[in-house]
Amino acid sequence: MTRYILKRLGLMALLLFGVSILVFLLFALMPGDYYSSQRTLTPQRRDELRHLAGLDQPLLLRYVIWLGNMLRGEFGYSLVYNRPVTELLGPLIANSFLIAVVALVLTWTIALVGGVLAATRQYSWFDKLVTVGLFASLSVPSFFIGLLLIKVFAVDLHWLPTGGMLDTASSSTGFAQVLEVARHMVLPVAVLTFLGAGSLTRYFRTGMLEVLRADFIRTARAKGLPERAVVFSHALRNALLPAITLLAFELPGLFAGAIITETIFNWPGVGRLQIESVQTRDYAVLMAVTMLLAFLTVLGSFLADILYAVADPRVRLVDARRGA
Repeated sequence: MTRYILKRLGLMALLLFGVSILVFLLFALMPGDYYSSQRTLTPQRRDELRHLAGLDQPLLLRYVIWLGNMLRGEFGYSLVYNRPVTELLGPLIANSFLIAVVALVLTWTIALVGGVLAATRQYSWFDKLVTVGLFASLSVPSFFIGLLLIKVFAVDLHWLPTGGMLDTASSSTGFAQVLEVARHMVLPVAVLTFLGAGSLTRYFRTGMLEVLRADFIRTARAKGLPERAVVFSHALRNALLPAITLLAFELPGLFAGAIITETIFNWPGVGRLQIESVQTRDYAVLMAVTMLLAFLTVLGSFLADILYAVADPRVRLVDARRGA
């Protein structure tokens, strides 16, 4: 197992190196930059500022400098906010991770429970209700459901705040501040969970239906095993194998969905900053956020490989034979 993990870590490092080249070239070769969008600058002053920022240096040298700084944890300087990108992204990443992790846990919990119950009660009223929820989740745009929830729960019922992370002029501290943040999290987390649980529930339901028809399940029932043991000890573990591969796309998928959600609910996170950076051509911030999403994708793939090997020992056996 140790050799399997080390091999996957090596592949992870190579993938990130390749992604860094693509990300740098993508933004370095784009026409225009932050200074070209400043209409008040004269051409001479614009050239001076580009020289000070190192934008007139050879492309390879700029990449080597950027990669070296990134390996030291420095992602450049935001020309819009006049702050280092690391200092700018630090609290925003924590805010985005907060709603992303909570939404991820709720999504997988709802999808797992709903998918298993729908599969074991196929064609029942619960299965039909889950199917309707699946189509609704896959069909409704995130901005529409977000605005609808704001209209109902914030504007009409006044149960929840319309957006932000804290109340205006809030001075709460300690546990009161935690509760205040939790109230502001309800709507954006609900949107992310609703959008993510639909497709994942479909995978769990389909996987469980296929496994429940397998020969080894009929054998387990023929031996007189309780239905609970057949479903959770035999069927569920095998049905989880295809769903584990989806973990590689869950974290970056949540952050990608948060770009719209954070804008709608005015949540101070990375997604909202990314939209603003696109408009202002703050490429240092965009490159850092893109590398963050790439890292989350590669990390999710690595975790999926490890979990797949834990759930299915045949993966480790095949890898060991290839290594031999």
